[in-house]
Amino acid sequence: MNEIPNTPSIAPEGHPIHTLMEEHNSVLGFAAEFVKSTEALKELNSFEEARELGSRITGIIDHFKASQKHYLREENVLFPYLEKHGVSGPPSQMWAEHDQIRDCEKKIYALMEEVGKANFSSFKSRLNSNAIALFDLLMTHYNKENKILFPMALKLFTEEEWQETIRQFNEIGYCCFSPKSALTTVEKAETKTEEKLDSGGIDTGSGQLSTEELVAMLNTLPVEITFVDKDDTFRYFNKVKDAVFVRTVAAIGTKVQNCHPQKSVHMVNQILADFKSGAKDEVGFWIHLQDKYVYIRYFAVRDQEGKYLGSMEVTQDIKDIQEISGDKRLMD
Repeated sequence: MNEIPNTPSIAPEGHPIHTLMEEHNSVLGFAAEFVKSTEALKELNSFEEARELGSRITGIIDHFKASQKHYLREENVLFPYLEKHGVSGPPSQMWAEHDQIRDCEKKIYALMEEVGKANFSSFKSRLNSNAIALFDLLMTHYNKENKILFPMALKLFTEEEWQETIRQFNEIGYCCFSPKSALTTVEKAETKTEEKLDSGGIDTGSGQLSTEELVAMLNTLPVEITFVDKDDTFRYFNKVKDAVFVRTVAAIGTKVQNCHPQKSVHMVNQILADFKSGAKDEVGFWIHLQDKYVYIRYFAVRDQEGKYLGSMEVTQDIKDIQEISGDKRLMD
């Protein structure tokens, strides 16, 4: 394999673009090592012989899994800010390529589940072809971001937006291989000055709450809530501990269609169309996501006269709830 180019950063250390570009270099290095390891695997004859090499491959794959935070930071912070500057096409394309990378990685993870069970000859051949496919995807994708998307962001973002980007990158978190300068920003990041909460009351129609009480209650709920207004604009999310899905302030004010992978936008549009027409008031589905069993429901939000105001998404991990049986009294 040709030598992997180590692309120099176009931003100073600690800057979000520097962090992303250094992570690109790291992941490409892992991908190259992965291809090299799977080539070596082809010279072996059994899973038993491949035990030591298999440990190295497993370690590389752990890095691929950790790299998800890299993509989440781009999708939930960098892309929304670009959209606010009128740039929607490139982020949409990059998100679609993220999904292609994830699909390729999932095939690799599934193959690794066959270790010790599948035909070794078939296994090592398929693993090598998927390793090469992943490397090619990463090379092409990272080159586009390094040479097109990142320079565009550097040209358009204000200093205030970069400070917000750092703060929100810190909230999402970094990879185990992120540059030290990124981890330093977590310690040095300025805490955003929060506006004083209104000490007055909000009449809910069933009692009064202060703004502080209302915000605290919403953030204490055991579910994640997002609200999209009647014009399909993402307006609000509550901040719960251990959220299933990443959501950031950067995405507030963007169209909900741009908050989803391109491949699922048609489903989002169908749900919204059904809510607006009155054909439906609720849509739900449930998926297994890593160690969680996630129940996701969408609700049409209407006023007392039935006028459509927007839609609300409610997400909850129901794994523990499904395991409940019998009775538990308050005093137990």
